[in-house]
Amino acid sequence: MSGLAPQSIAIIAHDHCKDDAVAWVQRHQQALSALHLYCTGTTGGRIADAVENLDVTRLLSGPLGGDQQIGALAAEQKLSAIIFFIDPLTAHPHDVDVKALIRLAIVHQTPLALNMATADAVLAHLVSQD
Repeated sequence: MSGLAPQSIAIIAHDHCKDDAVAWVQRHQQALSALHLYCTGTTGGRIADAVENLDVTRLLSGPLGGDQQIGALAAEQKLSAIIFFIDPLTAHPHDVDVKALIRLAIVHQTPLALNMATADAVLAHLVSQD
């Protein structure tokens, strides 16, 4: 997805993983500065507060429709990747939304990272494409 427009990725984090998401973005700030970031509401706010000079579009909170908005971006082939820091130890009332997002990422061949190790690998791949 190279070209004149910057690549876009989505970053989402469940409540217990938001600190991890912010730490990951801080660690990769230089690489991420070349990308456009779409984030669900609270995650995007936390990232924008912690790291300056990133191109961040905040969508709705995940349970209020943000997961579906990111799924729509994947369906429209507008994302180079989705980084989703999922809390595997907590039940989530919007689990059906998360499953729908994962299904859309699979159907539309959007790289999907669900933890820091895969997020690192996906970002390294995206950066190497430039």
